Amino acid sequence: MITRTDRAPLIPPSRWVGYLLAFALIVAAPLVLGTPYWRGILVVCAMNVLLALSLNLVLGYTGQLNLGQSAFFAIGAYVSVILVRSHGWNFWLAMVAASAAAGMAGLLLAAFAVRLRGHYLGIASLGFAVITYQVLVNWEGVTEGVRGIYGIMPPPPIKLPGLPEISFGNSLALFWLVGGIAFAVYWMLDNLVRSPVGETLRALREDEVSAASLGINAARWKAFAFGLASTIAGLAGCFYPGFVGTLVPDAFNIVESFTMLAMVIVGGMGSMIGPVIGAVVLTFLPELLRSAGELRLMIYGIALTLVVLFMPGGILQLVQIVRARLSRRAGAGASR
Repeated sequence: MITRTDRAPLIPPSRWVGYLLAFALIVAAPLVLGTPYWRGILVVCAMNVLLALSLNLVLGYTGQLNLGQSAFFAIGAYVSVILVRSHGWNFWLAMVAASAAAGMAGLLLAAFAVRLRGHYLGIASLGFAVITYQVLVNWEGVTEGVRGIYGIMPPPPIKLPGLPEISFGNSLALFWLVGGIAFAVYWMLDNLVRSPVGETLRALREDEVSAASLGINAARWKAFAFGLASTIAGLAGCFYPGFVGTLVPDAFNIVESFTMLAMVIVGGMGSMIGPVIGAVVLTFLPELLRSAGELRLMIYGIALTLVVLFMPGGILQLVQIVRARLSRRAGAGASR
């Protein structure tokens, strides 16, 4: 009989070390990058990590080409702002409702995913993003259209017993909030993809017919993946308006969907750490290239092209190759 003590630990000690290092990095990053400008970039980076993780769940683990992720980002942003400004909701309740609304929209898109595959699904999801953008532009009575919504306040302060009030009016506290949520989402998804649920999603990615022969309901699990991924994207969208102070449809055009796709591919889709690497690199690289002036976008595009051509597994593939070579050299040196 196998007892609890006979089983392997649910989370290996090495993984706990990784979690602790990630948490320490979240705490230390805004202290090292102490200027308001770079702290603002860190906030954007944390939101991009959430978006990349959400898309990776659908694309990397379930194998569904989704080019409409920017729509869920927009739904989270607009629903949260409208509930707070027009209906007097508390931000935190509006955040939950907006994330749920984005999740419901994801389930709507999942209805197409059941019937479409590959580039057909990609075109359908891209059409969903275009429709969402047009709704934001033309439904002026609710969204203010191209005029936009201005004067949006950051999340309200939090009062904890025995501690001073935590205000999110500065980028330091806002990054710790969004970065902490990104860390929690990473931890949740990391455990999810290592569970039987993750094995089910990977089975769908590899071969839907074989998965169906094993009793896997493809429609149900696609809906699960789309619903959860869109909820996470909507959650990221809730923090965007309070950070920039304005909300206009152009912030959610289809180009944003391709940017999220690039983060997942460049980092290494089908892994957990890959999209995080991609989000960090593609957030900071344009800023580091600003000194190149007009050549910035050309260098950025060349870099992306080289990664896709020579490292189809993304930056994570390069890290794994370097690690394997170092291990072989270390083993060869020890055997002498």
